[in-house]
Amino acid sequence: MLLTAILIGTLLAGIGSVWLAAVLSFGVLARYTQHMLSLSAGALLATAFMHLLPEAFESQAGAQDLFMTLLGGLVFFFLLDKAELWHHGHEHHHHNQQQGRDAGHNSGHDHGHGHSHGHSHAPVAGTWAVLTGDSVHCFGDGVLIASAFVADLRLGVIAALAVLAHEVPHHMGDLMVLRQSSSNRQAALLKVSLAGAVTMLGGLLGYWLVDRLHDYLPYFLVVASSSFAYVALADLIPQLQKQLSARQTVAQIIWLFTGMGLVTLVSGLAHGH
Repeated sequence: MLLTAILIGTLLAGIGSVWLAAVLSFGVLARYTQHMLSLSAGALLATAFMHLLPEAFESQAGAQDLFMTLLGGLVFFFLLDKAELWHHGHEHHHHNQQQGRDAGHNSGHDHGHGHSHGHSHAPVAGTWAVLTGDSVHCFGDGVLIASAFVADLRLGVIAALAVLAHEVPHHMGDLMVLRQSSSNRQAALLKVSLAGAVTMLGGLLGYWLVDRLHDYLPYFLVVASSSFAYVALADLIPQLQKQLSARQTVAQIIWLFTGMGLVTLVSGLAHGH
């Protein structure tokens, strides 16, 4: 039962997020991308601070040890960020802004990725970098989701939905990069879907690992919360920190709290069952 729930949760978060990203990227809903960023940030923060961390601190583990794990997790994901494995999905926003500023300069340097280096073959090379980074990211998400499911079924559902929410903007960036290197929309969707499916492999490893290291489950939950908090605070929210009209700012705040509210609602419904 538990393993089945993990497989369903990781499949939903991994592949479901890709297809939702495709709808937002290729369909009439593309204009709601910024709202999705706000929603994702709210869901991640609520999951980390209202569910994962409280669950970890209810254990017998020492508070100082858990806080040290939280700090270590934040530093670890920062290093992954530097390695361009974790924080890669949204760089196209900054790249597009830079293109707009530099349109009068060399148009041959359209790389499609925020960390490329100005070579004409960068879109093809960037494709593999994006898919590799996405696969590693999804694998880690799967491990974190499995840890949450092992702790509590309700917690696993919340974690899976939070991962789904924050993966949508990431996959939208992936699809954009792949579309720049190939005009085939179906091929781009298939490649990103395969990367998303790696989430399920991470879930299987997470189930095996946590089952054998059950005493360390609180630490796994803290690492999961550090991942969610880092993505929200270092990746999503900075993209929302731009000068907007009062109406757009209010919409951002509403969607942020909507994400938090959805996590609370899902938690209440799951608890009721």
